[in-house]
Amino acid sequence: MSSLLRRSWHLSILTITLAGMALPAMAAIDRPALEEAAQRIGDLPRTHTLLMAIDGDTVIERGWRGHDVDETANIKSLSKVLISALVGAAIARDVIQGVDQPITDLLGDRVPAEADPRVADIQVGHLLSMQAGLERTSGANYGGWVASDDWVGNALSRPFVADPGGRMLYSTGNSHLLSAALTDASGRDTLTLMREWLGTPLEIAIPPWTRDPQGIYFGGNEMGLSPRALLKIGELYRQKGMYDGERVLPAEWIERSWQTRTRSHFNQDDYGYGWFITQLADTAVYYGWGYGGQLLFVVPAHDATIVMTADPTPPSNGSDYLDRVKAAATDLIEAID
Repeated sequence: MSSLLRRSWHLSILTITLAGMALPAMAAIDRPALEEAAQRIGDLPRTHTLLMAIDGDTVIERGWRGHDVDETANIKSLSKVLISALVGAAIARDVIQGVDQPITDLLGDRVPAEADPRVADIQVGHLLSMQAGLERTSGANYGGWVASDDWVGNALSRPFVADPGGRMLYSTGNSHLLSAALTDASGRDTLTLMREWLGTPLEIAIPPWTRDPQGIYFGGNEMGLSPRALLKIGELYRQKGMYDGERVLPAEWIERSWQTRTRSHFNQDDYGYGWFITQLADTAVYYGWGYGGQLLFVVPAHDATIVMTADPTPPSNGSDYLDRVKAAATDLIEAID
């Protein structure tokens, strides 16, 4: 065999093609298993889209039930990942001093006079890790909170049910306080910051989303992004804050965001700064989770990023459905083991 033919033969062996896309040669991919796992995700009753990248190359791109990976999807609480990213970017720019800064320093006159004095003990990091200690604004309290005429004041006026820095109390009010803090500290709204600090370097579109009665962009819910944009967010974190050769977030912020700080009693997974932390296929996995099945998984050990979107208005967000999605994600990871 000539050297040219031998080289051509090796190249053909080292290139795997799935659904018309070339996969990186270094990835040990079980193609039938990957296809089967993708179809199982599509068979889940409310799946809309699935994207998967390995080492930056898209290997799966699927849409079901009339949905597409380039259309804007309501990512629900998965947007807490982006709020966390903005906080990291703000700290890097000295807009926020650090995770130990008291939230009252940033919110000033937005803090109600009748608020418990212990509000002064709540730090930026406590809000990121859902350890503020205040009564939750999520769950049964969510409707009343978003119907109030002052979301920030309402969240800060709630009674303490734990100490700041104590047990996890998942509350979207915490993320909204961060959105207000970012707005006040920077003098610019959260949408502008998101577009400048994340949208421009990642080349993703960030459309406007819901605002509270005071004009603060909703921190931690109702944000719209395309699955393809979410994939870039995941890739940013997988590459430790770098994207296309540009430093977008500090590597230290990625590490801190993925450090276990508390644990969710809803799904029994650990929680960092806006990210859940678990093990799938005996591998560390970091994920953002939004109501109804909006998921972003980052699997550093396999250089993999997975995005799933689903119906954002199901009758329940129960952990049972999350377990089914995580099982499907496990199948995807095992197919590239």
